[in-house]
Amino acid sequence: MTEKKTIILDNKDVDLATIYKIGRQQINVRLSDDEKYKKSINRGADFLQSLLKEQGHIYGVTTGYGDSCDVSIDSALINELPKHLYTFHGCGTGDFLTPEQGRMVLAVRLVSLAKGMSGVRYRLLQQLTRLLHYDVIPVIPCEGSVGASGDLTPLSYVAAVLCGQRQVYFQGEKRPTTEVFAKIGIEALTLQPKEGLAIMNGTAVMTALAIEAYHRAHYLAKLAGHITALSSIALGTNPDHFSEILFSVKPHSGQQQIAKQIAQTIKKNPFFSGRLQERYSVRCAPHVIGVLSDALPFMQTTLKNELNSANDNPIVDADNQRILHGGHFYGGHVAFVMDSLKNAVANIADLLDRQLALMVDSKFNQGLPRNLSGEVTHITANHGLKAVQIAASAWTAEALKLTLPASIFSRSTESHNQDKVSMGTIAARDALRVLQLSEQVTAVTLMAAVQAIQLRQRQGQLTVNALSQPVQRSIKAVTVVFPLLCTDRELDNTIVTITKMIQQQAFAY
Repeated sequence: MTEKKTIILDNKDVDLATIYKIGRQQINVRLSDDEKYKKSINRGADFLQSLLKEQGHIYGVTTGYGDSCDVSIDSALINELPKHLYTFHGCGTGDFLTPEQGRMVLAVRLVSLAKGMSGVRYRLLQQLTRLLHYDVIPVIPCEGSVGASGDLTPLSYVAAVLCGQRQVYFQGEKRPTTEVFAKIGIEALTLQPKEGLAIMNGTAVMTALAIEAYHRAHYLAKLAGHITALSSIALGTNPDHFSEILFSVKPHSGQQQIAKQIAQTIKKNPFFSGRLQERYSVRCAPHVIGVLSDALPFMQTTLKNELNSANDNPIVDADNQRILHGGHFYGGHVAFVMDSLKNAVANIADLLDRQLALMVDSKFNQGLPRNLSGEVTHITANHGLKAVQIAASAWTAEALKLTLPASIFSRSTESHNQDKVSMGTIAARDALRVLQLSEQVTAVTLMAAVQAIQLRQRQGQLTVNALSQPVQRSIKAVTVVFPLLCTDRELDNTIVTITKMIQQQAFAY
């Protein structure tokens, strides 16, 4: 068994893949113990303390929160303010983030606070790192964030857990934080002024969910190209649809890459129906999938910038002895990326759903059995993939419905202080739902394409040797779970299994 890589966090940038792997416990996290780095972090907290002694006026430290910024806090109550902040924000609802997502949230917030611009102590960073080390993950409800001021309500669950409150995932169970801390010897933190705001007033939840969505969409684009190649073989598509010469005259690089992938997977299609032009869902597949492929680099850059930013308020510039009041908690960039991603992903679901519809319909599938039923003796009683195609149509419709941008639903809130908000967390949650639905459509289209190729082989129109190695690998991997469908059988568990395999990136392309 290979030893897991360890990343040492300081103020250097971290990439998206690292956060994703931390979520899946493939990378260990350690906080830099360099003395110079420790001092750079503590300098911000020390500067805040010196300002307090001088009776400085600091938002969220000597004032109330949000619209209550004109309310001065009695000096005797300043130390209680962070606890009030995470307590009154304990109003999250909905499903809980998974432990994987919770780890990513901790890692994303840690990366941001480790920049040293938020006025927190090194000890707070240690506490966040300790949670990751012992795999003590806050139980975070997914609903309740408008995406500015950051993810206040969901991140209140992180702040509360640091202080020994609420619930955590530990050893596969939800347990009280106090109980888990006592078991493993973690001392609850008492937050200093500004630390509650520093934890909560940022974009960690939307960014963590967006990183997961990006990772899944990146794989889905490649897999959709591969499945299009399988569908093309099954339908006897003209291979010239994907020729290098054709795509050289429309030089979108993502589109060209998908066309090249399809062409290499098909090789010279051994079964050609003679149809000069295939329907758009096959012929234009590189143009549809290529939109996502071309958008992914921009999405990656934007999310990496957000991940590696100081994104709370106020910013503490200890070097220049300044407190800078701004709006870096605003999740507009994440919202835009997620609204764009879910649109491109849902279009791929629609594309694959149309390919599936062609393969199951005997009017369009070039001589394959109706509904791709493999039954020979009692073919009239068996309905093959008929219901699967109906289900795929339902999933696709739901995915397409969710493509309406969340960011356009900004609404004034919190006494009109937060009068323009990003809805970035809702956009990220929508994107993950669109991905789930699209992965289900992808799973059943993959099943149908493999079934169709096997039926071509049975009809003597294809031989194993005529198929490329990527095609043979896919057939082998799918048929372990989904052997040739002859007599009708229930397929729900099979669909769930293949969808999970897609999410685990188990299929080579």
